[in-house]
Amino acid sequence: MNNRFEDFFNDSKYVYLKNYLYNYLLRKKAVQKNVRQQMASDLLLEIGSGLSPVTRVSDTVIYSDLSYTAMYYLKQQIGSGFYVVADGVNLPFKDNIFSHTICSEVLEHIEEDNAAMGELARVIKKGGNLVVTFPHRKAYFAIDDRYVNHFRRYEVIEMHNMIKSAGLTSQHIEKVLGPLEKITMYLVVRMFSFIQDRLDRKRTAGLNGNAFSQAIYFIFKWLNNVFMIFAWIDAKIMPRPLSAVLLVRAQK
Repeated sequence: MNNRFEDFFNDSKYVYLKNYLYNYLLRKKAVQKNVRQQMASDLLLEIGSGLSPVTRVSDTVIYSDLSYTAMYYLKQQIGSGFYVVADGVNLPFKDNIFSHTICSEVLEHIEEDNAAMGELARVIKKGGNLVVTFPHRKAYFAIDDRYVNHFRRYEVIEMHNMIKSAGLTSQHIEKVLGPLEKITMYLVVRMFSFIQDRLDRKRTAGLNGNAFSQAIYFIFKWLNNVFMIFAWIDAKIMPRPLSAVLLVRAQK
């Protein structure tokens, strides 16, 4: 399967917009709230960070991703910490060395997700924590999932069982994004596909679609800032069984 994100990482407009997306900002806030205060010597690992990590910038954070392109540009962007190109099912780290492992919207992209969870658990030291966010409800699987190469969505019991099988104990679960997220991303992917098709046609016809695309990017950025408020409220008031994204914190 082609790595769609590898194409995105080479698109400066995508990179710019990605870090303003309402769902990314809300995930980032939720993850950081669930990472306890660390000692100066503690190491933290975030896998699958791409160009949009969810952890606080620190010299003790190790960012890891399968994409060399992502790690190269992230290092230029942040500078602090360490950057490792690695496969999530075969992490190049010793056992029991991290105070936290962070995995936000990553497991659904990995075919061998149980193996990846085992690796995340292996490198956590005793008493350390795993913080994972994941797309919730199998019934929600649709075009937006396929567009970004999701293998699956999870039910809560499946995530708890996978965590338990890896030798961890689930301690906390919370809502990150509600059903409004699912509806929105479904419509956004539909709209993006339509716009992309129009732009491709303009290029084929020799027309300049740059002004059109720039207007779209500007509007999209600011709409995200406003829409984030509605998405936050939706996640708070909607019952957990309807949530589109959940966070689980577990301990070793």
